Amino acid sequence: MTAPAYGVLREVSPIASVLLENNPSAMTLEGTNSWVLRAPGATSSVVVDPGYEDIEHLTLLAATGPVELIVLTHHHGDHAEGAPWFAGRVGAPVRAFDPALCIGAEPIAGGDVISAAGLEIEVLHTPGHTDDSVSLRIGDTVLTGDTVLGHGTTVLSDLGAYLRTLRALIELPAGTLGLPGHGLELLDLAAAARDYLAHREQRLDQVRSALSELGADATARQVVELVYADVDQSLWLPAEWSVQAQLEYLRSEAGA
Repeated sequence: MTAPAYGVLREVSPIASVLLENNPSAMTLEGTNSWVLRAPGATSSVVVDPGYEDIEHLTLLAATGPVELIVLTHHHGDHAEGAPWFAGRVGAPVRAFDPALCIGAEPIAGGDVISAAGLEIEVLHTPGHTDDSVSLRIGDTVLTGDTVLGHGTTVLSDLGAYLRTLRALIELPAGTLGLPGHGLELLDLAAAARDYLAHREQRLDQVRSALSELGADATARQVVELVYADVDQSLWLPAEWSVQAQLEYLRSEAGA
């Protein structure tokens, strides 16, 4: 794989190229991947996740050629904030699961098939990171947004939904190419989802153990301080969000 560089359109496959936004952080890894999709010979593209309202990045993205459609994988600003500006610049509609994010087009839902830029793009509703998270499947390629990252793990809002999402992704054919919202591409998305599921189950066991030690009413912060003691404290806040989702999941199980 070629190392990513800011401002340089990098071809990943015959149908997908990526422009990396210069917004690295603990949450965005190297930065946000803005994906440019088009079938060989197509004259226009589908742009997935333009990123923040970063005019330099969006201007470079607009320079990749005519845009037929903009699709958002979820509502977080590092994926969606720049969509209105970009849509105005390139004259293309915006589609997303959340109707509030759509511009000049209908929202998308799981099972929809989008025909654009010479491609047939199947929408997979993959909640867990957010309720409105979608992945986009084109044959043996799946764009995952923040549902599965190029490395590390994602922050959760709903663990039960996320576990169901991972189990669905595990059923994809071996060798399915994963194109994440952050980080490098995954050569076997099903294998990556399997690793994610094992990690989540391990963390759940650790949280259960922490509750046994701290008490059933322990806060997410207290659990993080125990379970993530060996993790850089700059990552404790996103860890706390995920632990909160795990606590809600465990407590809903106990009350079921």
